[in-house]
Amino acid sequence: MPHTTYFLRPLYDYLEQFHPLSGAFKAELERSCKLTRIKKNKHILSPIDSNASLYFLVNGLVRGFIRDGKTDISTWFGFENELIGAIRHPDQYPSPSIEYLQALEDCKLICIPYTLIDLMYTKYPEANLIGRKLLSLRYYAASERSILARIPKATGRYHKLQESGLDIKRIPQRYLASYLGVRVETMSRIRNKVLTPDYQLCS
Repeated sequence: MPHTTYFLRPLYDYLEQFHPLSGAFKAELERSCKLTRIKKNKHILSPIDSNASLYFLVNGLVRGFIRDGKTDISTWFGFENELIGAIRHPDQYPSPSIEYLQALEDCKLICIPYTLIDLMYTKYPEANLIGRKLLSLRYYAASERSILARIPKATGRYHKLQESGLDIKRIPQRYLASYLGVRVETMSRIRNKVLTPDYQLCS
């Protein structure tokens, strides 16, 4: 792999979990993908931008959120080795999304244009196999978030989030509170009250 495209290695490793990649497939990615770095607390995407790309998060932590008036509502969190993107109708031309993507840590991301993804589906059979498996994972994650949102008690929602496997210790408390639909003060009380799995194992 040329040094100039070596940054794509993590993406190749991720996709090859689902299906081997042909040389031509990789060449398409090398022609169109680019590496971007976003500083902590900066926006990766906002409603003033055209929502034209999907991102592979090489390292860092990202949150998706929307705004209701002056209130931020966190909708999801993305960690290393994960594909992330803003809300987008699959048949829609690139246009602004209501969702913001924000770096909560310094982030390194691979930008994958949706035009490239559409091309890959038409030219490479493996793209459809990989896409189907990725769609199943994203649907499962969305279903888990939907279940969490319907748990009536905040403590129950926190327990559900703990069980999800997310590294919630890395998520700033105010954003975690927003995600669970509680005030920061309530979030602090829940964290102080609920025994963490690490504490339970040591006690």
